Amino acid sequence: MTAISFRNARLIDPEKGSIETGELHVADGMIVDSAPKGAEVLDCAGLCLAPGIVDIGAKVSEPGERHKESFRSAGLAAAAGGVTTMVTRPDTDPAIDTPETLEFVNRRANEAAPVRVLPMAALTKGRAGRAMVEIGFLKDAGAAAFTDCDAVVTDNKVLSRCLTYARSLGALVIGHPQDPGLSAGAAATSGKFASLRGLPAVSPMAERMGLDRDLALVEMTGVRYHADQITTARALRRLARAKDAGLDVTAGISIHHLTLNELDVGDYRTFFKVKPPLRSEDDRLACVEAVASGLIDVISSMHTPQDEESKRLPFEEAASGAVALETLLPAALRIYHAGAIDMPSLFRALTLNPANRLGLKQGRLSPGAPADLVLFDPDAPFVLDRATLQSKSKNTPFDGARMQGKVRGTWVGGTRVFGES
Repeated sequence: MTAISFRNARLIDPEKGSIETGELHVADGMIVDSAPKGAEVLDCAGLCLAPGIVDIGAKVSEPGERHKESFRSAGLAAAAGGVTTMVTRPDTDPAIDTPETLEFVNRRANEAAPVRVLPMAALTKGRAGRAMVEIGFLKDAGAAAFTDCDAVVTDNKVLSRCLTYARSLGALVIGHPQDPGLSAGAAATSGKFASLRGLPAVSPMAERMGLDRDLALVEMTGVRYHADQITTARALRRLARAKDAGLDVTAGISIHHLTLNELDVGDYRTFFKVKPPLRSEDDRLACVEAVASGLIDVISSMHTPQDEESKRLPFEEAASGAVALETLLPAALRIYHAGAIDMPSLFRALTLNPANRLGLKQGRLSPGAPADLVLFDPDAPFVLDRATLQSKSKNTPFDGARMQGKVRGTWVGGTRVFGES
C-alpha cells in the first residue's frame, strides 16, 4: 500500500477536540506517528483533513430496487461526500432478515462499493413485528446492528423479547421513536402551516410517546439502544433524563432535520417530504443546540433514494425520503458557518460518536487508527445541481441551493477513492 504524508493540513481531531495545522502520516492503510520512508508527500495547502464520515442509516436499494440505488452508485456518492463507512439499513425487498440475505449484501458491497459498508439486519422477520430474527446468527454473519427502521414494532411483548435477546448478545438495537398510530398517513408536522396547506399532519408528541415506550423497555431489558432520529424539543428532555439515569442510550438526527424546517415544504415540494416530517424552526434550533452540547450524539444522512415516479406525485401521496450521501458534509457545515457549533464537535457527531457506538476504530486521527480520511475546503461556495450527483436517484431538497464546503479527496484504508490522485 502507498505511504502518504499529508503536509500543511488543518487537522480536525474530534477525539482531542482540537483543530491545528500540522502533518499526518499513513502507512499500510493505517495512521502512523512518523513519516514513512519514501512516502508520497501531499501538500494540503491549508485545507481541512478529518476522519472520514461514519454514516449510520443510509439506504442502498439492493436487493429489490436496484434502479433506485446500487452499492456501486451509493459507494461513489459516499466517496464524493467524504463518507468512508456506510452503515446500511435493512428495509430492502426482501428485508435483510436472514444470514443468507446478509451474505448477499456483504458480497455485493465488497464487489461494488469503494467505501466500507456495514449492513444492519432487521429486528423481526420481514420487519413485520411478529417474530424475532435469528439475532445470534445474523450478528455472527456481520450485522452491525438490528432495526426494523420505520416499521415500528407495536407488540410490546415481541419487542421486549427482542431487546432481551439482543442484550444477552451485546447487540445494538436501533429504534425509530414514533407512535405508529398517531403518525400513520402523516405528511407534515401539525400546526398552522400544515393546516393552511391542507396536509395530513402528526403532532410532535408522537415522537415523545414513541421514545417514552422505547426507553421504558430499555430500562427493563438493559439493551444497548440508539434512537435513529430525535427531532423535537419535547423528546430531547426525555432523552436527557434517560442518559442521566445511566441507560445505555444514544441518539441521532438526520441532516435534513438539522438544517431544514417545515416551511421549506413551500409549494408542496415533495423533495422535502421526509420521515418524520420536517419540524418547526424552534424544534430545529433546539436540536442544533443538542448536537453542540452532545445530547444528540450522531448526525446521519438517512439517505433514502426515491425515483422520479415516487416523488412526482401530490405531496400527500409522494414517497418519503431524500438522498444525502453527497450533501451531508456541506449541509452540516451550514451550522458551523452559522456559528452554532465548532468544527471538532461537528466531526465528533459525524465520525467519532458513530464509530464508538458501533465499536469501530474509525473516527479519529490517532496512530493505529484506519486511514479513512476526508480532505475538504469548508469555505468553497457552490450551487448544487442534482443532475451532477453520483446517486442513481436525484431526490435532494438541496437542488439549486447555495452551499459551502467541497470535498477535495477521500481515502479508505489509505487508498484514494475520490479526488485527483
